[in-house]
Amino acid sequence: MSERALTVPVTEALRRVQHSSGVPLAFSGIVEGSARLHLQHFVGDSTGALNGLAVEVGHGLGGKVLHYNRPMAVNDYLDTPQITHRYNEAIATEGLRAVAAAPIIVESRMVAVLYGALRCDTQIDGRLLDVLTGQARTVEQQIAVSRALIEADARLSPEADALRDRMTVAYTELRLLARKVGDEALADEIARITGLLLEEEADGVAAPIVQLTGREQDVLSLAALGYGNARIAEELGVAADTVKGYMKAAMGKLDARNRLEAVVLARRAGVLPG
Repeated sequence: MSERALTVPVTEALRRVQHSSGVPLAFSGIVEGSARLHLQHFVGDSTGALNGLAVEVGHGLGGKVLHYNRPMAVNDYLDTPQITHRYNEAIATEGLRAVAAAPIIVESRMVAVLYGALRCDTQIDGRLLDVLTGQARTVEQQIAVSRALIEADARLSPEADALRDRMTVAYTELRLLARKVGDEALADEIARITGLLLEEEADGVAAPIVQLTGREQDVLSLAALGYGNARIAEELGVAADTVKGYMKAAMGKLDARNRLEAVVLARRAGVLPG
């Protein structure tokens, strides 16, 4: 699994960890291969001393979690005999003492570790480990759902996939044309025809109500064609940052974790040709 695919769900989980537990700093380690963690995605006050640190399997708290595949905690990172102290300098610079960590495991493979850390020498209670473990399970479920949606979408036959792509092209070009014509009645008729390309229901089940703006639909329809933000911005005549804003808003309404999942969910909701 790519780091990019983990960024949104992991960062959201870290925000929830900090909110629920009150720790001053929550961060993650993304697994590289099977022998190290790459520390990133910090939520809370940080000096940056740990950002980008490579944690080897078996070393420090994260390396021990990576080795044993289970949640762990230490009450005084700098002095505990439970772990090696290869990373004490970075931990001391960051001012951390009590640290807990829990793994995120997808299809029997660890993909990341969530950390919660305190800047005092204190006894970590079970609540912090429970919060970390619960958020790790939430991320695992989000990833599983995202993969299932994408895999289901990918099982279309080549003919059906090609037909859907042609429908998406037609839908997108009609929407763009409706914005360019000066005749309001003609624009309304184009919009009516465009609506015929959308499914009323998805998979035989009434589609959920998703209220996307016209621009959000435009951005998603162009993203469905594989266009990047720069190309979408060019097609719509707006700035790339504006496209990012529309995409972020659409992803939020669809509860999507990435662009591809947003397109899949939009098709299932009947707001893109599916």
